Amino acid sequence: MANTKIRRTITRRRPPQFELIAGAVCLDFINTLDDRFSDKPKELLANYGDLARFAEDAGILPLGEFDLLEPGFGSSAAAQTHYYAIEMREAMARVFSAIVNKKPVPPKVLDALNGFLQEAAQHWRLVQQNGGFEWRFDARPTRFDAPLWPIARSAADLLASEHVAYVRACASDTCRWFFLDTSKNHRRRWCDMTKCGNRAKSQRFYSRRSSGRKKRSG
Repeated sequence: MANTKIRRTITRRRPPQFELIAGAVCLDFINTLDDRFSDKPKELLANYGDLARFAEDAGILPLGEFDLLEPGFGSSAAAQTHYYAIEMREAMARVFSAIVNKKPVPPKVLDALNGFLQEAAQHWRLVQQNGGFEWRFDARPTRFDAPLWPIARSAADLLASEHVAYVRACASDTCRWFFLDTSKNHRRRWCDMTKCGNRAKSQRFYSRRSSGRKKRSG
């Protein structure tokens, strides 16, 4: 599955701001609306600066480009790109939610996502590299929308691959983050076993222990 998981090795000057545990950039991007299905979802992309930080953390914003873009974070162009990014994220979320719940993707939602994919595709280029070929994006001197192109490409690659059958939503009702289940038997339930998984195990242990105490006292 080409380019679904887009990562680059980068030298960080800032600590990571986002938890990138989904296994695909597009799913990590969807997870930037935390507690999505609760009464009070948490927006992790409050402005364009957060979007740029996500792209830097994910390795899709080249080293140093964050600093080139930063002076324009408060511009109308950056604000427009931020709005566009949220619209793209929510279109992706609705598509993958339908897939996870084994429901048809609404045609209007797929049309919306295709619009974002077609915009990004204008910047894809096939280039020769080390005797072969690979996809690259246009040279992008401080374009605010450039971080969105690899995210869109990630979604396109994942949706068009056999791996789309392994997209899951975390079994924790207080999480529901999306992730790509790459486990051997494809029965993984938690986005992160060290967090949601351990929390669920602790809750089950507490419930069994409490139930045992009630039986002994009765």
